[in-house]
Amino acid sequence: MKIAPYCLVLAAAMVLIGCREEHPAAPSAVDPAPMEVRTAAVASLESRLQTEVTGTVRSVNQAVIAAKVTGIIEKMPVVLGTQVQRGDLLVQVAAGEINARASQARTRLEQAERNLARERKLLDKNAATAENVKSLEETFRIAEAAYREVNTMQGYTTITAPFDGVVTRKNANVGDLAVPGSPLLHIEDLGRLQVVAAVPETLALQITVGGSLPIHLPAAGLSLDGTVAEIAPAVDPLSRSATVKIDIEQSPRLQPGQFARVAIPGAQLHTFSVPRAAVRRFGQMEIVFVIAENRARLRLVRTGAEADGRVEILAGLEPGEIVALPAGPELVDGRPVRIIQ
Repeated sequence: MKIAPYCLVLAAAMVLIGCREEHPAAPSAVDPAPMEVRTAAVASLESRLQTEVTGTVRSVNQAVIAAKVTGIIEKMPVVLGTQVQRGDLLVQVAAGEINARASQARTRLEQAERNLARERKLLDKNAATAENVKSLEETFRIAEAAYREVNTMQGYTTITAPFDGVVTRKNANVGDLAVPGSPLLHIEDLGRLQVVAAVPETLALQITVGGSLPIHLPAAGLSLDGTVAEIAPAVDPLSRSATVKIDIEQSPRLQPGQFARVAIPGAQLHTFSVPRAAVRRFGQMEIVFVIAENRARLRLVRTGAEADGRVEILAGLEPGEIVALPAGPELVDGRPVRIIQ
């Protein structure tokens, strides 16, 4: 009774041994046929980092016209856009009070002149003293100075154009009260324009007077090179920037106040480039296949700007390496390749 279980176990073991079959090992992986690819070398690329700053088109010559005396505006023969020549009348201010003062000053001057002439004749006849003559001479000089002052004030009532230009702003009309210092008109010379930009202090040190800077004016559809005319010698402590004025060529499409972009050159960069066909993109990833020992090796890269059919490589490749063209879906990591011309 005790031997039966052992017999059953032994019989089962013999059955298993008899039923075992020999299975052949899995065959080893076979490389696919080499894929024909064209290649290109990673080329060195030297570029300069550029920073864009915004600017505004302004006239080189511009003037804010304001009155120096208080009075009612009698004449203003200009409107917005009026072309004026130097010396043309812009504003005429009523001068009734000033004219009255001028008449009074002229009368006092004439009276002082007569008194002085009479006293000098009496001095020649020893009928007057030198002290009286000296006193009248001082009175005459005072009257003469007062007369010149009021004549100058009369001149302020007539405002003329300081240079050839165009009226770009008009803040007053006939009948308004002109107050000293209050702007009446704005005149600009459209024949000479420049772009005024605030350049960060770190970039301003790289700019020199007489140098050339690329400028783009979106509204006018123009891209041109300007010449640096002025650089502020001090930096604004609030914005940490320096004002730079850049002369530009005149164009009928340019107007004061237009928006401009100025490209400021920065440090020299040494990067690499490959043909655009060598780069394959998977979402946010960018890859190329480097050819090494007749096999394609996948390499992750970081690209930059694209121009003339080439892509800038910022990281992932070294100069002189050979990349496959194109990086199509058939090309995978480790696949044998045959280079064709």
